[in-house]
Amino acid sequence: MRLYAGLHRVSHVFSLAIPTETELNEVMDQIDRAILGALQRDARLSFRELGAHANLSANAVAERVRRLVETGVILGFKAQVNPAAFGFHMSAYIDVKTGANSGPEEIRKLVREMPEVRRAVWTTGDFDFTFEVSCKDQADLVRIIEFLRANAGIRETYTRLICMELGGADSTVCTY
Repeated sequence: MRLYAGLHRVSHVFSLAIPTETELNEVMDQIDRAILGALQRDARLSFRELGAHANLSANAVAERVRRLVETGVILGFKAQVNPAAFGFHMSAYIDVKTGANSGPEEIRKLVREMPEVRRAVWTTGDFDFTFEVSCKDQADLVRIIEFLRANAGIRETYTRLICMELGGADSTVCTY
């Protein structure tokens, strides 16, 4: 991976600087933002189609996308899969409080064994972690909660059913 260029003079010593989030944002121009917006709407666009959005050639767009991936602005490309296609017709958020022996690494190992967990985050506030899970039905949700309690040193859970997806990170274009 190429480092962000920049020599910084500190007490007569020069050093190569690693970019901060703010610096990465500053090196993106309106063309990059147009490319990112188009990719967020449809990541399957060809470089030629992206070029039409950004008024650039396919080669110029390909180079910009390569740079955005290389610098960590684009984290990846993925297919969004409908959980119902696999028999998961219910989704929920499970907030959990853990004991002193269950930190992020222990939780990360546990959720890797659980295909029902769509997303797991370490949070602040009354609970330590929040899991977004997909399950077949109410009995399956209870099984997931019991598995978490038995295997993660969880002291308390609070579960909320998801009634309807309204939008968000996967459906909203965010180009800052």
